[in-house]
Amino acid sequence: MRRSYQYRLYPKKGQSVLLLKWMSLCCELYNAAIEERREAYKKGISIKRFDQTYQLPETKKIREDLAIVNSQVLQDVLVRVDRAFQNFFRRVKNKEKPGYPRFKARDRYNSLTWPQNIGFRFVDNKVRLSGIGDLRIKMHRPIDGKAKTATVKVVANKWFISISCDDVHEREYPTAYNEIGIDMGLTSFATLSNGEKVDNPRWFRKAEENIAKCHRILSLKKRGSSRRYKTKQRLNTLYAKVTNQRKDFQHKLAHRLVCENKLIAVEALNTKKMIESGNHGLSKSIQDAAWGKFLMILSCKAEEAGRRFVKVCAKGTTSTCNSCGKENKLSLSQRYYSCSCGVFMDRDIHASYNILRLGRSLQGLS
Repeated sequence: MRRSYQYRLYPKKGQSVLLLKWMSLCCELYNAAIEERREAYKKGISIKRFDQTYQLPETKKIREDLAIVNSQVLQDVLVRVDRAFQNFFRRVKNKEKPGYPRFKARDRYNSLTWPQNIGFRFVDNKVRLSGIGDLRIKMHRPIDGKAKTATVKVVANKWFISISCDDVHEREYPTAYNEIGIDMGLTSFATLSNGEKVDNPRWFRKAEENIAKCHRILSLKKRGSSRRYKTKQRLNTLYAKVTNQRKDFQHKLAHRLVCENKLIAVEALNTKKMIESGNHGLSKSIQDAAWGKFLMILSCKAEEAGRRFVKVCAKGTTSTCNSCGKENKLSLSQRYYSCSCGVFMDRDIHASYNILRLGRSLQGLS
């Protein structure tokens, strides 16, 4: 099993400056690699990742400042460029919106990757990064398995390191006997087939006023000034707090559901299409709820725990009677489901019943 472990880093001032310098140089290399591919394509020449990798030694002779960056870190930059183009070609093939790879602004290139474990190792309470030195790390939990790659990232002036490991041992989860169907929503974040409703925390909505105020202040600052930089850091901190609150809430809820249930049935939601087709206010609420992220977390935890996780078609889960199978259309304002057969209940709980029933059916259960 493969797993990533994230820890907080506390680099010294000189180390922080050096890391930021590396990121700036890697950003330049990233943009130069994209530009080279663009120009080659216009001339009918195809350039692959290994072609650009072989050019690195010559590039470092021309740009001597690139020599201070670890060679494996530079090679990973070209891997990122290649991945961006591969995703572009995949979207073109699938007739999706292509999204041609774009240049990155300096403040949007905020991570460095050591792709092999020879570039980093742990010494006492520090991690030794090749080319950087020993950085103090807060090891709040032990690393399991064999460390393969390390990625250092800065978010709102805070440094983190993610260690990707192979051969991680499976965690032990308590024996579960329950089965659950989950209906995602906006009024309640999730409605469970056992009757429980999980409140929607709406983290972004709560912070929206402060974020909007910070955006207005930022728009008045002169570009390149120290005050604009400080305001931008404040804005990044606000966004990071919302992200962390949402992540903490979703991980804790997913962990509880996985511990309590042996079968978890959810809707197969196309959140991207819902966001594009919905009105502005509804789209913002869907993005704030981040259903897709939560279902991905839930799926990973279910796989790790050996639970059954199944997605069912969302069509008809609200309108089809769970008792007699009759179709009864409901408007969004109708919060209770009623049927001529005598069924009368909350529409979200009724939908969760249907999701569980369909999930059991797909798993071959009666």
